[in-house]
Amino acid sequence: MKSFIITSTKKSSGKTIVSIGLSALLKAQKKSFSVFKKGPDYIDPIWLSKASGKDCFNLDFFTMQKKEIISTFNKYSKNCDLAVVEGNKGLFDGLSLDGSDSNASLAELLNLRVILVIDCNGMTRGIAPLINGYKSFNKKIKYQGVILNNVNGDRHQSKLVASIEKYTDFKIIGSIWRDSSLSIQEQHLGLVPSFAHKQTVQKIRGIRDVMKKSVDIDMFNNKVNKKKISARIITKKKYAGLKIGIMRDEAFGFYYKDDLEKFTSLGSKLVRIDSVNDKKLPKIDALLIGGGFPELCAYKLSKNKSMLNSVNEFIESHYPVYAECGGLMYLTKKIKYNSKIYPMAGVINGETQMFSKPVGRGYVMLETSVDHPWLGNSLSINCHEFHHSKLRLKEPKYKYAYRVKRGYGIDGKHEGLIYKNLLATYNHLRDTKQTNWVDKFLSFVDKQI
Repeated sequence: MKSFIITSTKKSSGKTIVSIGLSALLKAQKKSFSVFKKGPDYIDPIWLSKASGKDCFNLDFFTMQKKEIISTFNKYSKNCDLAVVEGNKGLFDGLSLDGSDSNASLAELLNLRVILVIDCNGMTRGIAPLINGYKSFNKKIKYQGVILNNVNGDRHQSKLVASIEKYTDFKIIGSIWRDSSLSIQEQHLGLVPSFAHKQTVQKIRGIRDVMKKSVDIDMFNNKVNKKKISARIITKKKYAGLKIGIMRDEAFGFYYKDDLEKFTSLGSKLVRIDSVNDKKLPKIDALLIGGGFPELCAYKLSKNKSMLNSVNEFIESHYPVYAECGGLMYLTKKIKYNSKIYPMAGVINGETQMFSKPVGRGYVMLETSVDHPWLGNSLSINCHEFHHSKLRLKEPKYKYAYRVKRGYGIDGKHEGLIYKNLLATYNHLRDTKQTNWVDKFLSFVDKQI
């Protein structure tokens, strides 16, 4: 199998646009391939899924062990001819000074060839020492070549190409000229999520067409080997019959695909719910409300009073509910956004205030408290948060599921508000060997029936 990681010298260099375009091209050519995203974020995988027509899975050193990363990569790529991974930030960037959680480390771990996207704005001859520096910094990395991005016309391109050909041994596999139509509107995490964008298909087609004339797609026909890795883990269906409602619509859509697969592999049935258009909750045993951008749909959500009341009654009746970030916001009394106030479900006695800059951003380290309803006490949890909102509670006596060791959470010290059988947090959990949260949540639900 041929496998690549699309990365760059720094963030915001165009690797996501390249990844979207190449995924759409591979789909159009009917290639057998799989797509992955390094790191914890939700938005890039949503775009990649839309572009490729396939599920995209996260590979994250912070929340997953190396064995889990290998297993996940193997599980979802083993029947494919190609595997494409989109990196995050620069090739050698990461939390650790030794680079053990970088894109380069992932490339080594999974034997991925590196496609280096370089933002060439304001650069000519200087691209050569930049490339050579990257090559010499870690000689274990295998490079497929470079894609030049943000190229300002023929003259600029000729200077870049001449410098690379004279001073380096790198192959130029693409040159993308400066084009404002390639940009995607930014929203909090970097890109507006495609589940909230009606023009998504048109945008992807436009990016695909630019990539088609700018990048050597034949590189995917080169022979590249992949490490032999262990077989996937098979789980038993021990929660057959449980119905778990999940809000997936224009307001909420941040879920890890393999977490959702874990729900079904354990026997539970996921029942999709539209918070904007459905009038009330269906007959379910528990409810998931993931992250998203409820503030962008706040008017529609506030007008669907029957659903808000249904959710309120569901929680007040002691049904298990797990809400993350946007889900937490939805359960407060109101959302304040752009000088307007929108009534919400009113389960949590407080309001959500939106800010222009992030309140909590990045990787989080938590420790569970004795009050956690289903994970147990004193468990260390690695997860992540990214929110531009702050919860202003009017009742400060809530119990909390976590103590914050790194990050912000709800107030810088506490995270995971508990009310009856509701757990509402700003952090996003990933089902791994460390947390195994899906199994534990289903066990909790099963005990409530």
